[in-house]
Amino acid sequence: MAREAILRGEAELAARDPAIAGLVRRAGPCTLGGRRHRTHFEALVRSVVFQQLAGKAATAIHGRLLALFDGDGLAPEAPLVQPEERLRGAGLSAAKVASLRDLAGKALDGTVPLQGLGRLTDGEVVARLSTVRGIGRWTAEMFLMFQLGRPDVWPVGDLGVRNGYAIAYELPTAPSERQLGPLGEPFRPYRSVAAWYCWQAVHLARGEVTPR
Repeated sequence: MAREAILRGEAELAARDPAIAGLVRRAGPCTLGGRRHRTHFEALVRSVVFQQLAGKAATAIHGRLLALFDGDGLAPEAPLVQPEERLRGAGLSAAKVASLRDLAGKALDGTVPLQGLGRLTDGEVVARLSTVRGIGRWTAEMFLMFQLGRPDVWPVGDLGVRNGYAIAYELPTAPSERQLGPLGEPFRPYRSVAAWYCWQAVHLARGEVTPR
């Protein structure tokens, strides 16, 4: 259902917005809402690890973290049973170790209901995830978009979306968070799709995506 909504949104936005239509032609189909390859817990752990780190460094640390569990999978109990020094040895900061343990504890006590997250509204998901140390609105919004495939998320705090909007609509400067909010209204109920194409506008401008 998530993938169907994303594809429907892509078609509708392209039909009514020339800038989106151009990005669809050049960047290809929106990939949000595809089949998940991680559990909800694994996706949240990865988000915490990748915060404020360059991609290669974060990937290396994430790989070392997973290796601690000998291929048994990453369950909520895992960060609680590993000694802190082993988690730190994988490259995690003390703050990220504390975040992972807080996430694990809240998953186990039901504050973050991993099995039921998909049944909550977007606002409820953000509220639950934001109770976890080190997880804020932006991380929760990325979870909504990339893990749950929600079609109508508009992450105004994301610099890439703001820069991409400026590129796509030929603005002299990127809009602020406050300015970007109302600019997303024409994209409802498919703001996630518009945000994804804003990211693609940045990639295309950098030559990181092969134009179609």
